[in-house]
Amino acid sequence: MKKIIVLFTMMLAAAGLLAGCGEEEASGDARKLAEKGKFTFAASGEFKPFSVTDGGGKMTGFDIDVGEAVAKELGLEPNQKKFKFASIVEGVKSGRFDAAVASHTINEERLKHVNFSTPYYYSGPQIFVKPGSKVEKLDDLKGKEIAVSKGSTYAATAEKVTDHVVLYDSDVTALEALANGRHDAVITDFITGKEAIGANLKIEARELLGRSEQGIAVAKENEELLKEINKALETLRENGTLKKISEKYFGEDITADPGK
Repeated sequence: MKKIIVLFTMMLAAAGLLAGCGEEEASGDARKLAEKGKFTFAASGEFKPFSVTDGGGKMTGFDIDVGEAVAKELGLEPNQKKFKFASIVEGVKSGRFDAAVASHTINEERLKHVNFSTPYYYSGPQIFVKPGSKVEKLDDLKGKEIAVSKGSTYAATAEKVTDHVVLYDSDVTALEALANGRHDAVITDFITGKEAIGANLKIEARELLGRSEQGIAVAKENEELLKEINKALETLRENGTLKKISEKYFGEDITADPGK
C-alpha cells in the first residue's frame, strides 16, 4: 500500500511539472526565431548603398543599419546573413531567416509567400541609359534590351515593352554593364541609380516609373514577430532613428510617407 501511495504521489508531481512547463511555454516568447536570442535577417550585400559587403564578408548600408536598429528594439542580437536576392524570400518562408531587410518592394506576388511590415522606406523604379541615348520613357524601349536584377519587380515592368530582358545578380552590376556599353537601358531603384551617377558611373536618368513601398519580409506563420517588428519600426520613426539612418546614407529622408 505504501508503494502505491508513493507512486501516486510521484505521478501527481510529474503532472504538476508538466503543467508548469506548459504555463511557462505559453507565457514565454511567442516569436519563432531561427537562432535563440538573435534577430537573423537577410540582405544581398550587393545593393549599394542599401547593403554592401566589405573585404571581411560583413555587410554595411542603409538596410543593415535598419535591421540592427530593429533588433535592438526587439531586445535581440542582430545576426546579418548575406544571401542572393532572388532566393531571400524563399529563405524567410522556410524559416532559414527570421526576416528580410533587403529593400523588397511590397507587392501581391510576394504577399502570396510572406507577410510584410509597414514600409520602412519609399522609392520607385527609374530608367537609366547610356549618355546620348534617345530613350526618354518606357515606350521608347519597345523591343530593346533592358537589364534588371534577378528577383526584382523591375523585370515585370521591362516585359511590358520587350522580350529582351537580361537578368543580373545585382542592380549595381547591371548598371556597370550599361556604363560599359551593354544593353539599351537598366530599370532599377532611382536611389541606386542616383548613387551610381554620384560614383561617376557614366549613365543618365530618364523617366521615373512610379513610387513603391519597401517593407521587411516575415514568414506568414510568424505573426507575433511581425507585430513586434511593426511596433519597433513605429518607435524608430517617432524617435527619429529611421530619418537619421536615411540622412546618413542619402542626405535626405526616404523613410517619410510621401503621401502624407
